[in-house]
Amino acid sequence: MEKRDYYEVLGVSKTATDDEIKKAYKKIAIKYHPDRQGDKSDAEKKEAEEKFKEAAEAYSVLRDPQKRQQYDQFGFNAPGGGFGGGGFGGFGDFDINDILNSVFGGGGFGGFGGFGGGSRGGGRPAQSRGSDLRVRVRMSLKEIASGCTKKFKVKKDVTCTFCNGSGAEGNSSTETCNTCHGSGYVTRTQQSIFGMMQTQGVCPTCQGEGKIIKNKCTHCHGEGIIKGEEVVEVQIPAGVGEGMVVNAQGKGNAGRHNGIPGDIQVLISEEEHPELVRDGVNLIYNLLLPFPIAALGGTVEVPTIEGKAKVKIEPGTQPGKVLRLRGKGLPAVQGYGYGTGDELVDISIYVPETLNKEEKTALEKLRDASNFSPNPSAKESIFKRFKKLFD
Repeated sequence: MEKRDYYEVLGVSKTATDDEIKKAYKKIAIKYHPDRQGDKSDAEKKEAEEKFKEAAEAYSVLRDPQKRQQYDQFGFNAPGGGFGGGGFGGFGDFDINDILNSVFGGGGFGGFGGFGGGSRGGGRPAQSRGSDLRVRVRMSLKEIASGCTKKFKVKKDVTCTFCNGSGAEGNSSTETCNTCHGSGYVTRTQQSIFGMMQTQGVCPTCQGEGKIIKNKCTHCHGEGIIKGEEVVEVQIPAGVGEGMVVNAQGKGNAGRHNGIPGDIQVLISEEEHPELVRDGVNLIYNLLLPFPIAALGGTVEVPTIEGKAKVKIEPGTQPGKVLRLRGKGLPAVQGYGYGTGDELVDISIYVPETLNKEEKTALEKLRDASNFSPNPSAKESIFKRFKKLFD
């Protein structure tokens, strides 16, 4: 099935509230749930299953404020691989049971034995996942232009070295949980909108792990993790901007009992450049041009990210003219957009505030010259540029 816009999948607008998104998903989940397909053909059931999973994926993104913000900004293209395939914590491994549980309560609709794509199948013990961390990084325009690797020393949960993350003291073993009999889940029957249904929930005794530690490690108290520090390297892609978040998977807090590590979310803070102003992928430089060069023409140097570039000034250059240095801007972030931006040189004419006697005499001789009085076409050109400021 071709990937569709998440808002289109749920049938809501991009300004939809959390409640509207939840109601839309609930309606679709009820419509396409396999228990409601009855005597439909295999092809129709397969189509319903795909729409059911498609809606679950869309809801898994739009219900999360951060993921929704990133999706709104990048669509399916995002630093790190994109939505549904890694990206900012991609969703190829989302758990349908968790999603349904958040909408309908209880344990969702059961285990979906025939459905792929869940991170935990019904009856399989769960792996504990470490929590995420967030750090802020400041980047210069030069770093943004090429991408860079940043190193951080972070305080985080790390695997206990005394028990190697097992949580068990010495060589002591674990035993099967008597409540869930090792499955990690307990099943109960309850009344739902579909009638009596069996639902699954995480075992409260073993927290879904399916086993109990007999003798807990005295250093981590059976958790398998302790407080520590770690130097983390994160690759920041080229083209990022202020407020963007790059997700470094698996570099966050360690999971209990050798579980899945969390992520580190790197919040980008853009340093102000002393001369260049960023406008998306383009850069803007205001060139304050001496009047003689504007009138006579010449060559001047302007700053770029890489250093300096020479720019030819045509005789009679007017204030407000914009020169374009192609390819001297910033790259689009990992496929979101095309190519590299430009540097736009906006020309202003410098008028000296004070004059010495010789300079004043020279200008007085030119004041009444015909070429130094604006002609009608020049006035019209300036007026048009002025109007554009208000369009």
